[in-house]
Amino acid sequence: MSGALAEDAPAAEPAAFHRVLVKLSGESLMGEAAYGIDPERVAAVAKQLGRLTELGIETAVVIGAGNIYRGMTAAADGMERATADYAGMLATLLNCLAVQDALERAGVHTRILSALTVSEVAEPYIRRRAIRHLEKGRVVIFAAGTGNPFFTTDTAAALRALEIGAEGILMGKNGVDGVYDGDPNDDPSATFLPALTHREALERGLKVMDTTALSLCMDNGLPIHVFGLDDERNIERVARGERVGTVISTPGRTR
Repeated sequence: MSGALAEDAPAAEPAAFHRVLVKLSGESLMGEAAYGIDPERVAAVAKQLGRLTELGIETAVVIGAGNIYRGMTAAADGMERATADYAGMLATLLNCLAVQDALERAGVHTRILSALTVSEVAEPYIRRRAIRHLEKGRVVIFAAGTGNPFFTTDTAAALRALEIGAEGILMGKNGVDGVYDGDPNDDPSATFLPALTHREALERGLKVMDTTALSLCMDNGLPIHVFGLDDERNIERVARGERVGTVISTPGRTR
C-alpha cells in the first residue's frame, strides 16, 4: 500500500517523545502462523522496543490477545461475555510474558504490571509503581487490560497512557500501514488518511480503536500514531518524529 510513509528523516534525528505507550495487537506476534506466538516475530518487536529505551524514551506497552483468542474461538462461542473477557485478559498475560522474555534476553529490563492478581509472574498494577519503573528506564508491560470485562485492550491502552502521563499512543497494526476510509483489504479504492481528528475518527466510524478509547483520548488531548508493523522499524521511526502512518489528534488539545 502506498501513501503511508513520508521521506525518511535523518538517522540522527532525536527522540520526539519523553514517554510513550506502545499498543500492539496480538496478531502482530503471530508471524505467518494462523494463531499463537512466533518467537522470531516477538524478538523483532522486542528489539524495536529496546531501541526506544536506547533513545531515552520511557516506554510502556499494552498487547492485545487476538493471536491467542483465535485459537480458542470455538471454546468461547456461547460463553458468557464477562467470562470470555476474563479469558481474554489472561490471554494478554501470555503475550506479555513472551515479550518480556524477549526483551530480557536482549538486555532490556522490564516489569509486567497486571490488572488481575497473578503474583507469581507479575506485579499488581499500581500507578505510582508503574511511573517509578519507567523513570528507572524499565519497559513496563501492562497485562490483563483494565481488569474489568466489557472493556477492550484499546481502552486499557488509552487509560494507562493517561494515568502514566504518556505524550502519545504508538499503535502498531498488523497488515495495514495506517488509517483508511475503508478496509483496504476488501476495498482497493480505500483512501489513506495521513491525519484526522479524534472526532472525525468517531463520526466516520473508522476502525482505529473502540469508541470508548477514542473518546477518552479526545477528551484528554492524547494523540494516537497509527502505523503498520510489517516493517518493525516503524516503531522507532515514529518515536523519532517521522510521519509514518496516520496521526490522530485534536488541534489545540495536547498533553
